[in-house]
Amino acid sequence: MNQPLTLRPLVAAIIVALMPMAAAAQSAEDILRSAFDNWRADSSHAVTTMTVKRSNGTREMTMESWTEGEKKALVRFTAPARDAGNATLQLGTATYVFNPKLNQVIKLPSSAMSQSWMGSDFSYEDLSRSERVIGDYTHTLIETRNDGGHKLYVIESVPKRGVPIVWGKQILSVRDDGVLRSIEYYDQVGKRVRTMSADKIGTLDGRPYPIEMTMRVDEKPGEFTRVTTVSSEFNIDLPKYLFTKSNLQNPRD
Repeated sequence: MNQPLTLRPLVAAIIVALMPMAAAAQSAEDILRSAFDNWRADSSHAVTTMTVKRSNGTREMTMESWTEGEKKALVRFTAPARDAGNATLQLGTATYVFNPKLNQVIKLPSSAMSQSWMGSDFSYEDLSRSERVIGDYTHTLIETRNDGGHKLYVIESVPKRGVPIVWGKQILSVRDDGVLRSIEYYDQVGKRVRTMSADKIGTLDGRPYPIEMTMRVDEKPGEFTRVTTVSSEFNIDLPKYLFTKSNLQNPRD
């Protein structure tokens, strides 16, 4: 049926009004995807240090990590001696941990994913650099500003209805070159709980990269966990045995 001539301007005005909203929503998701693609690529291998600062002292650990696609990640501690051999493997939604003192592999229940990882301010869920936030949240570009010669896109991500998410929302900031600048985590009543920020940005394997990422909990002023990437390579071939429970417990050379 043809629309009455008097309605056509109104319909056109509605379409024009909605177009920027749709474009903003699409661009917000594209921006986030570019950040996660830059962060972990198709595959990656990295050597990092993790510094945990507490009121009673500071400890430092060294670890080696590998990722492949969106669903595979392995992290193995190499130093100090008391932590060496501890490892975490993520396969899709399943997470396995290996404790060399117990010499056994344990599958973590989903309820444990938000728990502290190795006494740090990061959780097990943080380890995989998961892209779940893209599919499980609705994204809105709320601000664009300058950041050291780059455009910085600020995106509000709210969980979709019915999706079991611990956070009430996240505010993510991404530079125009795909560097994830920060993530703010808010609880279900809108109170900010913690913030992860890129304190040092450099170049790794030819790509701009957040070399130092620091997690700070709002209720623990002066304390933090900082992960510093010492070396990293991306889009590399990895052996098939790497992301297996057998290799988690008995790593091959």
